[in-house]
Amino acid sequence: MTRRFEGDRLLVATHNQGKLEEIADLLKPYSVAVLGAAEMNLPEPEETGTLFVENARIKAHAAAQATGLPALSDDSGIEVDALDRAPGVYTADWAETETGRDFVLAMTKTHDLLLEKAASAPWTARFCCTLVLAWPDGHDEVFPGVMEGQVVWPMRGDQGHGYDPIFQPRGYDVTFGEMDRWEKNKISHRADAFAKFVASCFG
Repeated sequence: MTRRFEGDRLLVATHNQGKLEEIADLLKPYSVAVLGAAEMNLPEPEETGTLFVENARIKAHAAAQATGLPALSDDSGIEVDALDRAPGVYTADWAETETGRDFVLAMTKTHDLLLEKAASAPWTARFCCTLVLAWPDGHDEVFPGVMEGQVVWPMRGDQGHGYDPIFQPRGYDVTFGEMDRWEKNKISHRADAFAKFVASCFG
């Protein structure tokens, strides 16, 4: 049976301010104080998993153990079918450079590999998000979310982050990069996972 969330404080195991705001906004109706990993001075654990759920578990359990609070974490990325579902859990790694993350570089690499493979369009893809809510006693609940779509080229839009300018969600003629941030948040892979999380733990 799913364990409900019954506390009044939830630690979100992320150092990403945008993600923290997004989660706080989604949880506003439930009178839960949302704390971020940065304000608790938590280090970022090494993500050694090969699946989204493994990395989300690593982050959520590390944060719950360190603080004694229930902790929510997510791991997300893009899977491109013609690239054997790469980059997947290595989505952010493809953007790593010596001077920080460069997602234009990562998107260009994605496109170059599609051309190299002579993959025919449409280049079907999906954004995946797996949420894990972990308690200090070691229990956790897992909520996967998906947004199907396709990779497009050239890049379009300067909204969002990551690979958003080359991802066109199914049923839309704009990329995530061209969508208003809050509009995107209503239909995204993270929104899908959150809907399951809220229905299960707060519903």
